[in-house]
Amino acid sequence: MSARNFRIAVIPGDGIGVEITPLAVDVLQTLARATGEFAAEYTEFPWGSDYYLRHGEMMPADGLETLRAFDAILFGAVGSTQAPDHITLRGLRLKICQGFDQYANLRPTRLLPGITSPLRDRSSADIDFIVLRENTEGEYVGAGGRAHPGLPQETAVETAVFSRHGIERIARVAFDLARSRPRKHLISVTKSNAQQHTLRLWDEIVDEVAASYPDVRTERVLVDAMAARMILQPGSLDVIVASNLFADILTDLAAAIGGSLGLAASANLNPERAYPSMFEPVHGSAFDIIGKGIANPIGMLWSAALMLEHLGVSVSASRLLAAIERTTENSQIMTPDVGGTGTTRQVIDHVCDMLHAI
Repeated sequence: MSARNFRIAVIPGDGIGVEITPLAVDVLQTLARATGEFAAEYTEFPWGSDYYLRHGEMMPADGLETLRAFDAILFGAVGSTQAPDHITLRGLRLKICQGFDQYANLRPTRLLPGITSPLRDRSSADIDFIVLRENTEGEYVGAGGRAHPGLPQETAVETAVFSRHGIERIARVAFDLARSRPRKHLISVTKSNAQQHTLRLWDEIVDEVAASYPDVRTERVLVDAMAARMILQPGSLDVIVASNLFADILTDLAAAIGGSLGLAASANLNPERAYPSMFEPVHGSAFDIIGKGIANPIGMLWSAALMLEHLGVSVSASRLLAAIERTTENSQIMTPDVGGTGTTRQVIDHVCDMLHAI
């Protein structure tokens, strides 16, 4: 069988994204040689905060049109001490997610071999769940404004926007995902006792969609209760679906439960494949460790594995995940955020060695 060929856009972005993203491309090239299942052409784009400081925008006006021709996007991180957060986020990551209708943000949490969770009495059997985040509307849609700036009555309004269309489609992706997993269990997280319009609509539509999935056990849990449950009963979780804001917060908690933000992966999916999907680690640009050579690349590599799975090269995706697990087992090789003494390069080199050994 001949190898499948892909075009991958690479956006290292800011901070440690610039350090780990090219190394992830090296791993992917090693993997392609090891499996023969795929080949890829990688095109790097220098968009991000440095680009903004030079040009006044995070990406060119025709950036989305440029990216549209690619099969997938590998994204590093965004954020800088020299540019406002709302500009760095909305000018690049959100512009791509919303412009390409990447409405399903998938974030897996699993306790990898050799990693110790802060919940120290928990094993890998207790920590294995996925959060599905609605990624294009809700609290982050950007509807609102400010009036009377600088005056005592200055007022800011930020309106969360939830549509039947948006809720229904993320619910169906979540139910399909839950149906594909052994436990077939979905938890919908809201705060509809307080947000009586938007999140009551969410609850009602999730209930409507649930009727088409009688084989999936469905729960509704308030977000504050879910935060406690993630700590006290992580083994009770399988697939969680939540709004843009709630899932954003809960997935940082989930990453901490899994041992480190540096391990956390994500996929910004356009499930209909009308546009390329984007794959990125959760950790952000991590200003405090830039240039130290100790950034944990596992979150990026796991995101790359999610990309390969999305592209349909599952043998390669599985081998990369196996190589990641063989690497995290070796605590000394791993980076300081998970208790090791290794460097970014040592982790990458070990993963590449494992790709050939498996």
